[in-house]
Amino acid sequence: MVITGVWYALALALAGVLTGYFTKVAWLGVPFYLLAVFCLWFFRDPDRVIPEGPVAVSPADGKVVSISKDPDGRTRLCIFLNVFDVHVNRSPIAGKIVKRTYRQGKFLVASRDEASSQNEQNTFVVEGDGASVEFSQIAGLIARRILWYKDTGDTVDKGERVGLIKFGSRVDLLFNADWKLAVTLGERVSAGSSIIAKRVK
Repeated sequence: MVITGVWYALALALAGVLTGYFTKVAWLGVPFYLLAVFCLWFFRDPDRVIPEGPVAVSPADGKVVSISKDPDGRTRLCIFLNVFDVHVNRSPIAGKIVKRTYRQGKFLVASRDEASSQNEQNTFVVEGDGASVEFSQIAGLIARRILWYKDTGDTVDKGERVGLIKFGSRVDLLFNADWKLAVTLGERVSAGSSIIAKRVK
């Protein structure tokens, strides 16, 4: 359980109690209690079995909504997270975070292609064992808060938790030619446990 969810739940539960107290109608607090339960569920953080070998794992739970090439010829893979997905983000590979950049931007619907270039986002570049992967936490229409636990210079394990995006959002990855995708458009993936690419060199 992410501690953020606990604080949201406590605040909502308190709002429910106060609503019932001041209105003298206890059931008016029920919507707040239901939202508190939803927050506890939404901010869940399950353990995952991390695959071994020269593979990259998904940094997020969600659906693969786009596969394309960027201007540099790298493969771009986009994963859309809806409000029912786990929103804890994980590192695709083991290595060192050689760069982390945060950029302010818009809050377009995260499933749209324009979100990759226009929305607020936080980008990591991880290098390890002669390979590198770039991935971005991207805010969406509802998701307007990106959290990160790791920064430039930190060492991470494959599948290690690196951050969180609150509510619906998107994660994009960029792979060089030494990676071959192992997922297809429309496929659902799970952070830390789904193999999304394999090393070819």
